[in-house]
Amino acid sequence: MDPAFEPRPARPGDLPLLPPIEEAADGLFAPLGIVFPPGDPVVRLMIDNGGDILVAGDPPIGFAAVDELDGAVHLEQIAVHPDHVRKGVGTGLLRAVLARAAAGGFPGVSLLTFRDVPWNAPWYRAHGFAELPEDRWGKGVRNLWNAEIDAGLHDLGPRLVMWRPTGPRPVPGRT
Repeated sequence: MDPAFEPRPARPGDLPLLPPIEEAADGLFAPLGIVFPPGDPVVRLMIDNGGDILVAGDPPIGFAAVDELDGAVHLEQIAVHPDHVRKGVGTGLLRAVLARAAAGGFPGVSLLTFRDVPWNAPWYRAHGFAELPEDRWGKGVRNLWNAEIDAGLHDLGPRLVMWRPTGPRPVPGRT
């Protein structure tokens, strides 16, 4: 990844630049038949509610929005402007989120995402996330899941909850 895109905490002047990045990134879903319901961008809601925002670039070309949920870090969203996808920006943001979660003593990172979109669940799986069974969901994750249903997000495609612990990743095939 280009060092100019190294993730950093968002500054106040970055915040108005983030909703257009989210809206542009959301356009990548249209060819898959996924068109998000109208309303405020997720990042604007995160900003208004005091969520933690990391950005890549100056001015930003991508961001990660996180919050604390059920005693862990919850990754609400990673968005990268379409002009900068497939350059390691999203991976850099994800690594920064995981590092900050580990440094903060959190047990892991949760997220909700589309099961079949290549840059969603398969991408997170390649970065060590696994599906979190419903019987392990905390109250906060369950509330988010239900809010997504109410907002019509689940009508756009199959969703799932994923989790990655912040501790050492096990070697595949070993217990």
